[in-house]
Amino acid sequence: MIRAGYRQVRHVLRRGKSSCSDASMRVLGIESSCDDTAAAVVTGDGRILSETNRHQYSVHEAHGGIVPGLAADQHLRNIPEVVRDTLAHANLTIHDIDAIAVTRGPGMPGGLTVGLAAAKTLACVHNKPLIGVHHMEAHALMARMTHTVKFPFVCLLASGGHTLTVAVHGVNEHTLIGSTRDDSVGEAFDKVARELNIPWINAQHGGGPGAALEALALEGDAARFAMPVPMDKTDSARSPDFSFSGLKTHVRRLREAAGFNIQDRQDRADVAAAFQTTAVRHLAKKTALAIVRARDILGTQPQTLVVSGGVACNQAVRAGLEALAMQHKMALVCPPPQLCTDNGVMIAWAGIERLRCGLLDPYSIDFIQRWPLDQLKHMRDRSE
Repeated sequence: MIRAGYRQVRHVLRRGKSSCSDASMRVLGIESSCDDTAAAVVTGDGRILSETNRHQYSVHEAHGGIVPGLAADQHLRNIPEVVRDTLAHANLTIHDIDAIAVTRGPGMPGGLTVGLAAAKTLACVHNKPLIGVHHMEAHALMARMTHTVKFPFVCLLASGGHTLTVAVHGVNEHTLIGSTRDDSVGEAFDKVARELNIPWINAQHGGGPGAALEALALEGDAARFAMPVPMDKTDSARSPDFSFSGLKTHVRRLREAAGFNIQDRQDRADVAAAFQTTAVRHLAKKTALAIVRARDILGTQPQTLVVSGGVACNQAVRAGLEALAMQHKMALVCPPPQLCTDNGVMIAWAGIERLRCGLLDPYSIDFIQRWPLDQLKHMRDRSE
């Protein structure tokens, strides 16, 4: 990081604040990595002063998934008002903000560019510290705002774009344990919902195709269309990696089976329940392997399993991982559902965590479309 960044940190501390962790510190967070244009103002002690989130469900549902170009266009339309409304609802102006945090990656280039341009311009014009945030680190750290979670811990990050387990040593330092070899679990939920012709849920919190599949699965009998658990054979059973493409293909083949009628709601509910049950079993089995490996990586028994990302909203997923955590005598911590999906709060909070460590960025930073989480520390080392 640049020396000017450290001068900015000291400047924040000298504005009547006794330490970088002072509760009165205010950070504006901006998120635009996928299809949510979001912003929030969060304080050093985790109070959410305001947040705004503009979803794009109605734009993308007809296409069966997120269209990057359309998403970028919507970000361009939404971001000025999202930032303005967020500051207004907090009764603040940009001059009252101590730093600006923004998603730098990973994500869709068009959306990341829009968010970064807005954040960099605001920070540069108003001489505010800028913090480029890794989207998945923000998900991982979110639990530290809502619960008392100490480092180190094990984290399952499950979303529409990612599925991975990491050992979290501290801010900016993560060891990757397992990741998906193909589709993410959230992507699999979304694609299976499309295969089953399930209408999306359009809601401020907890919407989209995955939430719609979860709701329909409540009506289903998971045993009727039993599915094989992925990577459960001898050659792959010991790997902590995930795989969901086979489950998606299995559902597609069921559509052509004699005993399934796509027009029958009960048939669709039974398949949805079978898919969800199998996906949860797979997540639990691979996360169990990650917990064992994390003991060796961390050199200690981790006390907490954090589960975050949009899929952590799913109650079946939470129940399955709660049982797993109990088996390993760990506490399961999930942020509230509205803070598991993409939001500005998590970006602001990650900004606060990084600001406390003096991890700032120059105004010239660019987006990083593909950004392995375990590269964060190495990027920091190279910049010093």
